[in-house]
Amino acid sequence: MNVRMPAVAGAFYPAERFELKQMIESFLESSKKTSVAGKLKGLIVPHAGYIYSGPAAGVGYKLLKENNPDAENVFLIGPSHYERFYGVAQATDEYWQTPFGKVEMEQLKENQIIKNYNKAHLKEHSLEVQLPFLQTVLKKFRVYALLTGEMSARLFAPELQKEIDESSIIIASSDLSHYHSYSEAMRIDNTANKAIPSMDVYNVESFVEACGKEAILTLMQIAKIKKWKGKFLDYKNSGDTSGDKSRVVGYGCYAFYE
Repeated sequence: MNVRMPAVAGAFYPAERFELKQMIESFLESSKKTSVAGKLKGLIVPHAGYIYSGPAAGVGYKLLKENNPDAENVFLIGPSHYERFYGVAQATDEYWQTPFGKVEMEQLKENQIIKNYNKAHLKEHSLEVQLPFLQTVLKKFRVYALLTGEMSARLFAPELQKEIDESSIIIASSDLSHYHSYSEAMRIDNTANKAIPSMDVYNVESFVEACGKEAILTLMQIAKIKKWKGKFLDYKNSGDTSGDKSRVVGYGCYAFYE
């Protein structure tokens, strides 16, 4: 059995099961209640350490728990922070381990965009940090772990949308602006808060600061193809949780639904 062990447990989130459970449940319980006028098909959530981005992510996962807890196929897309490559790198492990247990992994067929490249996933946190939330809010699911390198969402989205069915949910993992003052981050990220849910691809491509921009754009392009609607759910930045407002990181949460 080929199992990827956690790379950032004990750093980005608690390594101890009970502490992790308490933390996630506190995020879900304290998150504001949101809703969408249809079935939830996609989320954009942040991927920093839970103490910073957990409150924003919790809003999206609370909605997933209440709206579509039976989703079985999770297409998890995020940026590669450590490896440089062209296209999309998918994990080839059979399972990923978290403090809550093993998560079943699946793979798409390789093509000109999607490559089997497990090395890119070994140290990466952008996808791993989503798994404990998913294990908490979904009943039974499998994950397609997809990291974006040098690639075009305009080419990737039409390929990926063919795999999306009634049992699918797309999770795009991305933080927003990095290391601006609190007020400047609010100004910059306000563009994302308006452009992403309105599926304004031009303004996202041109003006939004996001480490996972291609993951965001992939979900937006699929939403346009599928004629889904978008909704802004929540925005916070690290200044809201750490108290240090001199150099902050932005965290947005957005939903797409049919």
